[in-house]
Amino acid sequence: MMQGDNFIIIEQEENKEKSNNSDYQFEEKKKQTLPWKTGKKLLALFLVVVLSASAGYLGGVAAVTGRMGTETGAGQTPIKIETNGQMDTAEAVAAKVIPAVVGISTKTQVVSQNFFGMTSSGIREGVGTGFIVDSDGYILTNSHVISDGEAETIIVQLSDGRELSGKVLWNDTILDLAMVKIEASGLTAVELGDSDEVNIGAYAVAIGNPLGMAFERSVTQGVISGLDRTISVSENGQEMTMEGLMQTDASINSGNSGGPLLNSEGEVVGINSAKAASAEGLGFAIPINTAKPIIEEVMETGTFEKAFIGISGVNTERYLQYYPNDTLGTETGVYISEVYSGSPADLAGLKAGDVITAIEKEEIKTMEQLTRALFGYKPGEQIELTIYRQGKVLKKEVKLGVSGE
Repeated sequence: MMQGDNFIIIEQEENKEKSNNSDYQFEEKKKQTLPWKTGKKLLALFLVVVLSASAGYLGGVAAVTGRMGTETGAGQTPIKIETNGQMDTAEAVAAKVIPAVVGISTKTQVVSQNFFGMTSSGIREGVGTGFIVDSDGYILTNSHVISDGEAETIIVQLSDGRELSGKVLWNDTILDLAMVKIEASGLTAVELGDSDEVNIGAYAVAIGNPLGMAFERSVTQGVISGLDRTISVSENGQEMTMEGLMQTDASINSGNSGGPLLNSEGEVVGINSAKAASAEGLGFAIPINTAKPIIEEVMETGTFEKAFIGISGVNTERYLQYYPNDTLGTETGVYISEVYSGSPADLAGLKAGDVITAIEKEEIKTMEQLTRALFGYKPGEQIELTIYRQGKVLKKEVKLGVSGE
């Protein structure tokens, strides 16, 4: 459990661990409280990243579920349930998409250190969901499902029962997306929709493997409850802000991570990624349009080259908490703390102390927004940055480079 700004982030290790040391376990860590300004618009929720539960927990859930039956007492008239159009829609969506939904099982080597400085190692096993985006075996899922690229073993379970070895082609922890490849052809692939056309109140279906493969390819339905949500999640001791998410009340549980969120046409409009631990009916998905350029490039080249400008920065709001007397000209944006020598930013004349407030016509308020915005551009493209320098507004043309150059 981690203490955040006026709310608590629940850090839940949901993967089964096999340790070489019987005392091996993860320790709870307290997050240092930062002096965030009051009134900051951040969704105050108990949140967990939706990974698979352990085998012991699965057994408990199955046992409880097995006792939850429905009986008709003596003299009572059985209730007849009439199906409606929405139920017919869910059935049609399930028939269309389930063949393209896969289970992803992983094994990751982990090392921990106890209070006395003694280290121990073990194997962490996890189960998540993914979906096939191309018939030749390209699969989209969450980065955390494949342990952010650190999983030593990845097994993909297809709807026909086959289990194939998977290889990570690309992943990014900030976007929480990953592309996995299996050696297969002629597979059923999903149809991608347009998440920009999704409205609040629209019908939604979620498909995934809640609590592991014991309940594989479960189907839940609901509506799109909200758009452009910002949440803070904690995983493996790290807190991360996720922005621009879709909110749904279609039930999303541990193990649903990486599964598709679908519209009434059976088109994928989102990638299920997180849920609120403190309430029911609060699930969040990454809009599919965020992933589309990544999917296309990975299928064409085998990887995705991320564009970058070559700076280190911090949210201006946070900077001003420590240096309130500095006159920057703006209270939002990305404060540049360092410009890397020879980088696109350096060549364009950006300096430490500048504040980036826009890329082209897109407003930038945080470092997370800047990072996500750059996924919409390719290395070599020319972009216009709006910056503040000593309180004055300037425009800078930057030719983007390749991340890692």
